[in-house]
Amino acid sequence: MNILRKLTAIATPGIVRNFSVSTSNNATYSCKVLVVGGGTGGCTMAAKFARRLPKDSVIVLEPSKDHYYQPLWTLVGAGVVRVNDTRRSEVSVLPKNAKWIRDYAEKILPEKNKVTTKEGHEINYEYLIVAAGLQNDYKKVPGLYEALNDKSSCVSSIFDKEYCEKTFENIKQHKQGNAIFTYPDTMIKCPGAPQKIAYLADSYFEKMNVRSKTNIIYNTCLPVIFGVPKYAEALMKVVKRKNINVNYKTVLKEVRHEKKEAVFVGKDSTNEITMDYSMLHVAPPMQTPEFLRNSSQLVDNCGFLEVDMYTLQNQKFPNIYGIGDCTNTPNSKTAAAIAQQCYVLEQNLLSTMQKNEPKQKYNGYGACPLLTSYGKCILAEFTYGGIPRETMPFNQATESRIAYYMKKDLFPFIYWHIMLKGYYHGPEKIRTLLNPFRA
Repeated sequence: MNILRKLTAIATPGIVRNFSVSTSNNATYSCKVLVVGGGTGGCTMAAKFARRLPKDSVIVLEPSKDHYYQPLWTLVGAGVVRVNDTRRSEVSVLPKNAKWIRDYAEKILPEKNKVTTKEGHEINYEYLIVAAGLQNDYKKVPGLYEALNDKSSCVSSIFDKEYCEKTFENIKQHKQGNAIFTYPDTMIKCPGAPQKIAYLADSYFEKMNVRSKTNIIYNTCLPVIFGVPKYAEALMKVVKRKNINVNYKTVLKEVRHEKKEAVFVGKDSTNEITMDYSMLHVAPPMQTPEFLRNSSQLVDNCGFLEVDMYTLQNQKFPNIYGIGDCTNTPNSKTAAAIAQQCYVLEQNLLSTMQKNEPKQKYNGYGACPLLTSYGKCILAEFTYGGIPRETMPFNQATESRIAYYMKKDLFPFIYWHIMLKGYYHGPEKIRTLLNPFRA
């Protein structure tokens, strides 16, 4: 019987860690804490509660067999590392004391404390943590998906593991003409990335002596280069030095890759602008997963999980919390934000379990290492309202080699070995140590 169960589980698409499922179809599971999503936020929260609760009290619902450190994809696009350097198997980053159900969420039924899956399973929970992240919405831009998948095209994106290495190939192949970089009119993860890759491309073009024949264009839907004034001022100096043409409130509407044309529209008008390009890098529109968008009781009008911006708790269903990119908290969607959110969520969920009100508050902390060239970086750190909150004992709006190697080497190490294990809550303690008299 045990052998039969193992073979049945191996053949099941909705695979569970250690093949612990005894039925292959329409299985029912129960747990204390269900974590939907095995990305940064999901792994971190699973690690925290798997340590606190008995074995298999935590279930992680995640369909992917691989886990990627996505913040490094900018350097993949610049040819510094390979995409495989950013990958680990999902099983290696999930806590062993938790149960992994490899399947897609289909629907959240908050009144019943239940989640159904694509494979027909049901998972009953006492507490739910939604860590579903964001997905690229290629269909919103006609022609984009086809262009990205055409290996001969010069259209790429560092926001997808399938296309970030193609970005560097396109940068290497570029000899002259327009190199266009875009920022979409939706919420996106890592808002600084669309301009980082433009700066790195500029450095590469300069190195290969093709910069004088190149017109770098950065088209962004935003009215400013960056949302925090201190860093925006520093970045405008970079833009001026690199002679990059920035068009604000300009949104990519269509890609005609056979003609090497990109169609843009002004955010405040209906006037279309068609630009030819030698290479086109696209930060695609993004959205939350379909199962979350369809959970009308839990989400806002844009499909983001509604949570209190400070406690991360859903107000309609107090046993539901959210973390990371899929929530409607008005912060920059970065891994650094999750590092601080995870402590707040942990403490507040523990309070909820004890029938107390959540007291810990997330201050909106986020960080964005803004790569400005190979070997240089502006390390932006800030809280709600765009208020700088810097860790290092120097002005982080200044381009720094130290910040570059922190981005390239230190942050990935912290991510894999400390953060995903639930032990990293951001740099606040380091900040206090380095700057004991800073408010």
